[in-house]
Amino acid sequence: MHETLRHALRHASRYSDGRNYCLVHLPPRAITAAAAVLAENGEPFSAIIVDKDEVTLVLEAARLEDFARRLPGHQAACDYRLLTFDLPLEHTLVGFLSVVSACLAQQDIPIMAFSAYQRDHLLIPAAHFDRAIAAIRALQSEADEP
Repeated sequence: MHETLRHALRHASRYSDGRNYCLVHLPPRAITAAAAVLAENGEPFSAIIVDKDEVTLVLEAARLEDFARRLPGHQAACDYRLLTFDLPLEHTLVGFLSVVSACLAQQDIPIMAFSAYQRDHLLIPAAHFDRAIAAIRALQSEADEP
């Protein structure tokens, strides 16, 4: 493992806010509604992804009911927990999410990965969250070994 990657794994603290999140699927034409919900939501973790086929909105599960009527035709997959690697990551860092996702894949733990400008975030199904934390702790301990 490259030393820069080892350093990032070693020093990345893990943060979770204890909330449940939903991934909300919308058709591409719903971008304005999704953006309005995101702007009004004001929660510390939320996201919108727009591609040619769909709009995906991430928001706290408790807030979905507040906004559901404004998101016609939405589909939601809920009961995800947030895990943030709370360390500014350099844009030149190679393999951070690859190592983390491989570790979790070995434990048969699915993830939804999101990268912000400086930090990486995972949404992990709540049923797998504790096992995921244990697996990542073990991975970080391995990174401490010479």
